[in-house]
Amino acid sequence: MADLKGRVALVTGGSRGVGRGIATRLAADGATVALNYRRDEAAADEVVAAITAAGGTAVGYRAAVDDADAVAAMVAAIERDLGTVDLLVSNAGTASRGTSIADTGPEEYMRLLRVHTLGPLELVRLLLPGMRTRARSDVVVISSSIVGETPPGGAPYTMAKAALEAAARTLAREERRHGVRVNIVAPGLVATDMGSRLAAAAAGRTIEELDPSYPFGRVARPDDVAGVVAFLASTDADYLTGQRIQVDAGGPDSTLL
Repeated sequence: MADLKGRVALVTGGSRGVGRGIATRLAADGATVALNYRRDEAAADEVVAAITAAGGTAVGYRAAVDDADAVAAMVAAIERDLGTVDLLVSNAGTASRGTSIADTGPEEYMRLLRVHTLGPLELVRLLLPGMRTRARSDVVVISSSIVGETPPGGAPYTMAKAALEAAARTLAREERRHGVRVNIVAPGLVATDMGSRLAAAAAGRTIEELDPSYPFGRVARPDDVAGVVAFLASTDADYLTGQRIQVDAGGPDSTLL
């Protein structure tokens, strides 16, 4: 496990799924976790309680990542309560509606871009002054293997994640002189609520039904993604920035997803 004692981590979309797994892992590794959520306060409280019961430290903060005023207020509150954030995991996201390009209007592209790209970049902009004051800071953006797969019906989501990756690579070059590492984690299908909905829509199957067709006998779990994030934030990854790690065991044997 990484030694993250003394670090303050902000995990967006941390109340469920992959975000919950990441928040729990970083807290177990010693980080103080600011857990961002959009609307489900009960779910966020449950994660904070679980982290606290295990001996960690976490505080929940409500803000939609595409609401600039709410994000600014959240950053101010975190800095007041916990100190300077030196580890950002940009995980919050939303699914696209699965329509073809021929049937998708510009508002759907903008909706996804605001959540997956523009909102996270505004959050980064607000955090960078503090991050630059620390001996080491990290930005880890959670993307998706979909960027390389470009499935039908996924253009808004794929484009938003691709834009996020391009921005992250640029940020990595811009900020390394300040000691800020920026890396990308791109999971494939993960066993979460969102993953279950995707499996049902795309393949008409449950995660459990898909498990045997995936490498190592299972679809990825949130802990698989969380372990990679923890590694990237650790001293073992001191010399890594601008990298992209795809967490999909080399891709599924099945072609269904």
